[in-house]
Amino acid sequence: MARQLIFFDLDDTLYPSSNGLWEILKARMGDYMHEKLGIPWDEIPHLREYYFRNYGTTLRGLQHFYDVDMADYLAYVHDVPLDEYIQPEPRLREMLSGLTCRRWILTNADTPHARRVLRRLGVSDLFEGIVDTLAMHPYCKPQPEGFAAALRTVRLPAEACIMVDDLPVTTRAARELGFFSVLVRADGQAPPDAADAVITSILDLPSVLP
Repeated sequence: MARQLIFFDLDDTLYPSSNGLWEILKARMGDYMHEKLGIPWDEIPHLREYYFRNYGTTLRGLQHFYDVDMADYLAYVHDVPLDEYIQPEPRLREMLSGLTCRRWILTNADTPHARRVLRRLGVSDLFEGIVDTLAMHPYCKPQPEGFAAALRTVRLPAEACIMVDDLPVTTRAARELGFFSVLVRADGQAPPDAADAVITSILDLPSVLP
């Protein structure tokens, strides 16, 4: 089956992970856990790792153990000055414009954050839609149910789609479900069977597409 649509992860995929934004977002998650939920600082790194491995995201783990309001959490974590980390990227726009597949965002963030990032990159108009953490609730990437929610949204089977992400756990899960998966890693390193293709920059995507 021909691949008709590309799902793009957002953070650390459409822009380089070296810009430092993800580190700020992680710090905001820790601040929320301490200030809003009273979790001791020394427990937060372990808990975030545990939540990520067992529930897909920090938010999903917190929802399992605490009475966390999703909107409040997401607004708090994403309240950062994006202009200090992300600038318009003409080369990204050129690359995306040249793709013949439909283009969607699939992110464990929320739609307001995704739209802000896309605006800063100057590519908002190049995406048909966004599947965010609310659309996948109570699941998320890389859980199969999270991918299923995305596929229902676009009304396509996995075999017609491509998943581009910066996390091997996500690209491996997508590959196992039938997606053609592309891992974006600055060092070009990937665990065995983590993806169908590995690129060091999102700008290299056309060179590996089926």
